[in-house]
Amino acid sequence: MNDYEVTYILRPSLEEAEVEERANAIGEIVKGQGGEVSAIERLGKKRLAYEIKDVREGNYVVMQFKSEPGVSKELERQLKLHDDVLRALVVRLDAKMRTHMAALAAAAPPTPAPSA
Repeated sequence: MNDYEVTYILRPSLEEAEVEERANAIGEIVKGQGGEVSAIERLGKKRLAYEIKDVREGNYVVMQFKSEPGVSKELERQLKLHDDVLRALVVRLDAKMRTHMAALAAAAPPTPAPSA
């Protein structure tokens, strides 16, 4: 199994609950093909560097998963067919990148607790 990361941009017109629903559905595509989803991070609505299909903003989502190479190809195909996905990029994480990401996670300062 290989480690992968997919970053995709969903339409800005989607409500927060719909973004959550789409992100979970895309995770289920990987799980249904025999892969394992390690993390799904919703980065929220951000301005795009350039217009895509007359849209200036998008909801960014990053998902990390482990799977066989065929699963990542199927995921790419499914994302291209999905109307709510403006863009998607699937990358395979090599050992050097996994080590780097683990070091970043360990060095990240703890998130402060919300004050009441």
